[in-house]
Amino acid sequence: MDLKSFEFLIKTEKCGKHYLVRACWKNYVRFCVRCKARKVYRIRRDRYRCSQCDYEFSDFTGRWINKVKLPAKDWLWLIKLFELEISARKASQQLGISYPTVFKAFHFIREAITAHAGDGDLLLNGEVEVNQTFFDGRSQGLRGDGSQNKVPVFGILERKGRVKVEALNDMNPEAILNLTVKTVRRGSIVYTDKFRGYDALMLCGYKHIRMDQRKRFSRSDVYINGLDGFWSYAKERMNRFHGVSKEKFPLYLKEMEFRYNHRHKPIFDTLVHYLCDLAAT
Repeated sequence: MDLKSFEFLIKTEKCGKHYLVRACWKNYVRFCVRCKARKVYRIRRDRYRCSQCDYEFSDFTGRWINKVKLPAKDWLWLIKLFELEISARKASQQLGISYPTVFKAFHFIREAITAHAGDGDLLLNGEVEVNQTFFDGRSQGLRGDGSQNKVPVFGILERKGRVKVEALNDMNPEAILNLTVKTVRRGSIVYTDKFRGYDALMLCGYKHIRMDQRKRFSRSDVYINGLDGFWSYAKERMNRFHGVSKEKFPLYLKEMEFRYNHRHKPIFDTLVHYLCDLAAT
């Protein structure tokens, strides 16, 4: 969304709320968020009741955006600053909203991104690369398999530049095979390094090509170690957070996946759509 359009959205609280309500209800057709019945009636300005189960709800009940109670204008500003990769602390200072509230809002934006990470996505196909790396808040110490307190991350990159990443407890062959089978369409060409955990791929309907990780393999737009671009992209941004807990790390990792896959287009409207979707209970 360009700045002029955003400026109009935040002109008044009414404009901002109208935009968010439109994102919550397709064609403004409301239904019960509990039983999904479509026969509902308004009981007061912003409240509705279901004729079937008698449940009372508002326009934002049950949605990600309702997990932090903020005016519509504040939510839109937070989404815009998140899009611009402004830290929670700086966003708090700029908007005059408490840091815990901004941090909580950013957390739920990441949860909404993670919840939508697999929705409607086709399997990666054609020529793909799989590779692994290790993430840590510090650059000192041993790297790779010899590292301690580092999180192994498995990545799959389609030749068109789309990436899928997952944090693992360890890089065992069973976990790698399971993630590959879930993410890559059978019949695809899979390029890997010489890690023996990848050998089982050839028995699962893939054409498996092992490459020397120390060398670049180049043929048109296909090259081994293409995931290095994503690893650098993600680690540079992770370092800005000055440490992420192991429990929250998967959320930040999915944020990096989302940003990388949308790096050539604005993400504001997509974030609004995610936040206005119903959250899993």
